[in-house]
Amino acid sequence: MARDKGTIIHIFLLLIVASVFIWSVIRPAGYLIWTMEVLPAVVVLIIAICTYNKFRLTTLSYVIIAILSITMFIGGHYTYSKVPLFNWIKDYFDLNRNHYDRFGHFLKGLIAIVIREILIRKSPLVKGPWLVAVALSFSLSIGALYEIIEWLASKITQGKKASTEFLGTQGDVWDSQWDMSLTLIGSIIALIIFSKLHNKLIANLKNRKLTEKNTSK
Repeated sequence: MARDKGTIIHIFLLLIVASVFIWSVIRPAGYLIWTMEVLPAVVVLIIAICTYNKFRLTTLSYVIIAILSITMFIGGHYTYSKVPLFNWIKDYFDLNRNHYDRFGHFLKGLIAIVIREILIRKSPLVKGPWLVAVALSFSLSIGALYEIIEWLASKITQGKKASTEFLGTQGDVWDSQWDMSLTLIGSIIALIIFSKLHNKLIANLKNRKLTEKNTSK
């Protein structure tokens, strides 16, 4: 029954993500920038779907993947520097830039929980300082890799409007450093807030698998 309930939740999450994806692709700010922005999320979703039966993650990890995917689909539709809600925040608080990009990189810190789960279930690492250190290192590495990809993409598409929009620095020479720092801060906060709950969900997942294995004998 628990597995059926979990599967229903996962399907519901997939339907929400698919709906936002369809909305995102309808008349975006530009199809080149849209493709560049949403491609990483699409790749992760494909991997998650293809490995669902062989390596099912906890519901918390799927919620995080859904949140990050939706964030990227919204950014791809409008471009990160022109998301309406954050334009309103910019104008209302008299800010010097649209902060959706910074908000998105902060949220990307949630990926540390997904990394943590993979490490716990697929590596010799156990709960403790080394697990935290390695999870944070992977999270920060992914953030840095994304900045490198942004830079390379801007060089390849140099001279095109999509190049500036994808890079999204909005005139800030320290934009990459800000983005990576926010991802690291988001990762630390995510591990502090969700690790205890995550441990329970992983334990429940292991117990359910053990029960299914014993039942099938």
